[in-house]
Amino acid sequence: MNFSPPLALFVIIIIIIIIIIIIIIIIIIIIIIIIIIIIIIIIIIKQWNQAVHTDREITENRPDIIIKNKKEETCTLIDVAIPADRNAVQKEAEKKLKYKSLCIEIQRMWNLKCTIIPVIIGATGIVTRSLRKNLDDIPGNHWINSLRKTAILGTSHIIRKVLQCEA
Repeated sequence: MNFSPPLALFVIIIIIIIIIIIIIIIIIIIIIIIIIIIIIIIIIIKQWNQAVHTDREITENRPDIIIKNKKEETCTLIDVAIPADRNAVQKEAEKKLKYKSLCIEIQRMWNLKCTIIPVIIGATGIVTRSLRKNLDDIPGNHWINSLRKTAILGTSHIIRKVLQCEA
């Protein structure tokens, strides 16, 4: 095919315009995907740390995890803590007492059997005697050793940060 110079220039300009349009469309698609991801992140963040709304005013209404099982008509409030080792047993009792009024209110409002499950692991991996039973009450598979390892790694991370600041 033999193009005259003005026609060849015209074809090249058309091809460049088409390429620019394709690039603009790709950029717009990428921007739309980024906006969708941001919206999803905002939705997830809004769902995190939400208060349980009740008829009565209850100040302790933000457990770490709420599992609502409509089929079995149960609601499980799970609160996790990693206290100093000497406070592990005390912290477990504190968590149960802290959410008792919320649990009573959930039973009254939602007509579900409510249980409170504290998951307490000491900062150096010490576990309470009731941890195995508490983990058995939570749906899914849970390994105490990996929970202990996570607590110890978190503690060592904090200690490293503190020592770096003082150095």
